[in-house]
Amino acid sequence: MPSLAGMTTGLRIEPAGVGRFDDVVTMLNPRGRPQACWCLHWRQPRGSSVDGRRDHLRDLSGRTPAPGLLAFLPDPERGEGEAVVGWVGLAPVSASTSLQHSRVLPRVDPAEWSTTWAVMCFVVRPGYRRRGIARALLAASVDYARDHGAHAVQGFPVEPEPGRRVPVGAAFVGTVGLFESVGFDRVGDTSATSGRLPRWVLRRELVS
Repeated sequence: MPSLAGMTTGLRIEPAGVGRFDDVVTMLNPRGRPQACWCLHWRQPRGSSVDGRRDHLRDLSGRTPAPGLLAFLPDPERGEGEAVVGWVGLAPVSASTSLQHSRVLPRVDPAEWSTTWAVMCFVVRPGYRRRGIARALLAASVDYARDHGAHAVQGFPVEPEPGRRVPVGAAFVGTVGLFESVGFDRVGDTSATSGRLPRWVLRRELVS
């Protein structure tokens, strides 16, 4: 794995599993909106109600593998406590209905759905950005996917315009540079965009 030297001191990452759903809510719907994405765009069952997304993600959080990973940092206001500061959503393609049938992202051979994982989205809380948290989450995602039988991990990040920062609204899919920094290779383009920026297929093989 690429070196993670220089990461934020005290950063801890763990699966968004049983007992962590309140932290998932903090990351994905901190304002309590009646309808939110809940990082389910790619894996929401067909025909499911948008209103049921929270309950569906809660159900996924009680299963193995977890639907994502959470990042924590020491919270000075809590003494020895921690604050949740980051989220990455990931899943095998076998659990990602939209990826199986996407018209804008390359489709994976059905025979590889269970062993090819997809990194779906990143969320880092304001005040904690540009501190290496997304990179640490991505590196941990590779390890988590490998531990659960993945042969490859893919992402579909944006290509920033030269000399310009990626708008926050487009950065939730990650950037090409972020994925490359964790050992992913650019393997192809897509017809998808985020914030009008082109998205590419970045892939990391986990078996030779």
